[in-house]
Amino acid sequence: MTQSPYVLIVYYSRHGACAEMANLVARGIESVTGMSAKIRTVPPVSPNTQVASPPVPDRGAPYATLEELEHCQGLILGSPTRFGNMAAPLKYFLDSTLNLWLSGKLIGIPAGVFTSTSSLHGGQETTLLTMMLPLLHHGAYIVGVPYSEAALNETKTGGTPYGPSHVAGIDSNLAISEHEKALCQSLGKRVASLALQLQK
Repeated sequence: MTQSPYVLIVYYSRHGACAEMANLVARGIESVTGMSAKIRTVPPVSPNTQVASPPVPDRGAPYATLEELEHCQGLILGSPTRFGNMAAPLKYFLDSTLNLWLSGKLIGIPAGVFTSTSSLHGGQETTLLTMMLPLLHHGAYIVGVPYSEAALNETKTGGTPYGPSHVAGIDSNLAISEHEKALCQSLGKRVASLALQLQK
């Protein structure tokens, strides 16, 4: 049975902003005829090694699998910032992809990144860059957001050429702005369009 082509979105979300952004990115992917979105999350990492997460989350997106990663036509990663870096749960998942790296399964796929931070200068761009590094090692083509997107020039909240971003506020309660929404959808559409062009 042939699987329909999809772009895989893998994210970690603590307060819900990255989960909402993942849905907006998926909307952009789904706007491209012939490409579907598959949204997946990763389990939290516990400092107590004897604690295990349930195999299926209580709510929200299912956990990502390496098999889904192996067969995707495009990949988009999302994470809140942790001291200017991606969150540990996403890094932990990416660290488990050694066999995919050894086999070159992700070489040549388009990939992008998105993030949410508490403050405007809370490490948005460095967090996006940290998510790009493993993608580069896997041989993916990095897709950003060009300044031809009006929202990138007009935003007073989040938004970078490296990928969509959201300013959530210190209490993580600020709504995603219209510009931030537009940039999330733009990234999804760009990655999906490239994935179609690059299909073998």
